[in-house]
Amino acid sequence: MFTKDLKENNHFYTEVLGLRRVKVSVNQGDPKMYHVFYGDTLGSPGNDLTFFEIGNIGSTHPGTNMISAIGLLVPSADSLIYWQQRLDGLDVAHDGIIHYGNRQGLRFKDPDGLVIVLINHEHQPVPKEWQPWGATNISSSHHILGMGTVEITVENMASLSSLLEDTFSYTIVERTDHEILMASVENEVFGEILIKEKSGQRARAGRGSVHHLAVQSKARALEDWDALLKAQGYATTGVKDRYYFESLYFTEENDITFEIVGPIARGFTADQSAESLGKTLDLPPFLEDRRQEIEAYLKPIEEWT
Repeated sequence: MFTKDLKENNHFYTEVLGLRRVKVSVNQGDPKMYHVFYGDTLGSPGNDLTFFEIGNIGSTHPGTNMISAIGLLVPSADSLIYWQQRLDGLDVAHDGIIHYGNRQGLRFKDPDGLVIVLINHEHQPVPKEWQPWGATNISSSHHILGMGTVEITVENMASLSSLLEDTFSYTIVERTDHEILMASVENEVFGEILIKEKSGQRARAGRGSVHHLAVQSKARALEDWDALLKAQGYATTGVKDRYYFESLYFTEENDITFEIVGPIARGFTADQSAESLGKTLDLPPFLEDRRQEIEAYLKPIEEWT
């Protein structure tokens, strides 16, 4: 995602939502730009919300062909009431408890205008590696668990749903004339994508926009995904070594960009202990020799944390 002000962004995701800042790094394509990751205790897959800071970025112009909301799971209906009261106390506007997908949700925006929906997970289990961050004033029975339904608004719902079903093996949970709810894990909310069909003006990216959605390959190697996607006519970036993981990117015909992360990853503790995650600027080895140059361009972490 894109944020205009990392200080405001960091406060919201760590102090308001209670997530852990698990990694501070840079945009590897433009190292003059911070890339900050929030998530659970270790930044487990399925938890990462990541941001580029662009100080001169303009506003998002909403429309079609955009990732339009990010869902985050909370344990129960009581959790939604807890969060509604918490947001009221912190003067964060929200829409009240609503029906979202096939669950209850609580919808609001972050300081950049990104739409977030807290979703009732109905006391269902989550992946065993998910470990909500405990060093927060949020009640332990109401912690954010991880990512839930991601909403994507597009002109051509059929093409996106076909990609997810035929290539990525998602299944259809519910379908109406203008919405399709799809799951990557049977009977589970984590990994869901809610596709909404909408014609009209296309979105223009700005602060609060989502650049791409990352999905992890369960077993298939990235080189095989690369060959498969190219055979289907998609242009890809090829496999990128991000050090903490490997991935490739492609954009489907509605201009929605996906990142496929490889099935094996080093994770964020590759260069830090679990206790010290998110406290210092971490650079992948191939950028380490440029550290002095990179740090000269960046506002010190102490100024925005």
